[in-house]
Amino acid sequence: MAVSVLQGLFRGGSRSAGRLFSLISGGILSLVGIALSVPFAMWLSPLVQKWLSGVALPARDLSKWEQIYYTLITAIREFPLMRFAVVFIIGYWIIRSILGITAALVFGGTALFSRWGGRDRERPSSLLSRLAGAGIGAVIGGARCIVVIAALFIIVTLYPNSQFSHYVEASPVYREGAQTIIEPLSGSLIKDKLPVFTRSVEEELNGIMQRRYEVLDAQVPDNITLAAAAVVKGASTDEEKARKLYDWVGTRVNYDYNKVKDYEEKQIWHEQTPQMTFDTKLGVCIDYARLYAVMARSQGLKVKVITGLGYNGQGGYGPHAWNEVYLSESKKWVPLDPTWAQSGDWFNPKAFNETHIADKAV
Repeated sequence: MAVSVLQGLFRGGSRSAGRLFSLISGGILSLVGIALSVPFAMWLSPLVQKWLSGVALPARDLSKWEQIYYTLITAIREFPLMRFAVVFIIGYWIIRSILGITAALVFGGTALFSRWGGRDRERPSSLLSRLAGAGIGAVIGGARCIVVIAALFIIVTLYPNSQFSHYVEASPVYREGAQTIIEPLSGSLIKDKLPVFTRSVEEELNGIMQRRYEVLDAQVPDNITLAAAAVVKGASTDEEKARKLYDWVGTRVNYDYNKVKDYEEKQIWHEQTPQMTFDTKLGVCIDYARLYAVMARSQGLKVKVITGLGYNGQGGYGPHAWNEVYLSESKKWVPLDPTWAQSGDWFNPKAFNETHIADKAV
């Protein structure tokens, strides 16, 4: 508020009026652009999904940029919120640009205020003009304050137990603005629906992060496919297949402590493919998880590579990776950890979530 008043005082009445007009007209155009972009995105989003359904991964190793490209394309195709957001942003940019150009052609932009302000700059503003500018600046500052309080209100709603939220809620100015302006205007939209929407967004972003390995390991080598087929021979259900592959990867692959040592002491990371893990029978958690994933997919199972934190047995957690596999019989995803298979049964145990914390994209 103080900055806006000072700006108005130095600008004078005419230039401040021009600034206020620009803010109001720009705000109106932005609101109209959003109002038009929402139904546009809802209409176009299913068409984009249908159009992208024909995109298939090339039957070859992908370069780094190709991996990023196909990860984004498949994420837009398969995650509805991601697809809606991309279509909305592009649609808003196009619609807002068209509205701005149209307004400039029809109304001549802010030419009137620019000429007025131009003359104002040529001579010193009178005291009355400066006082009028300060008053207009106060109006602009009030609008800016409401925007700041609204942003803080959203943060406090999403993270009510954080130290920052407690600090904000202790402010009388914030409480007054939130209770008298933001809450009546937003109703239940922010307090009740925004946290639910945010959790949905987090889940999709987490899924997109995991999608990288699906693109990276899309092509399964023939020898791995043959080995997986031999492992699941005789299994008649998804759970039996998933369990046999879990036992095979968990007992055949050994943990590569030298790889961990190089990373922790020298910051050298030895990236390896599932083929390398299959050949050497050595790897760390992400290598176990990626090998399990390609073997399971080669046998028609739906499987994910999950990254996050795993209990280290010493009261703490460290970076870890494991899998989730979809069992069609029970119609649900179940977790499994082939890296820990030699220390116990980690195929969908009851206490799995007590020792594994999946990444959350925030």
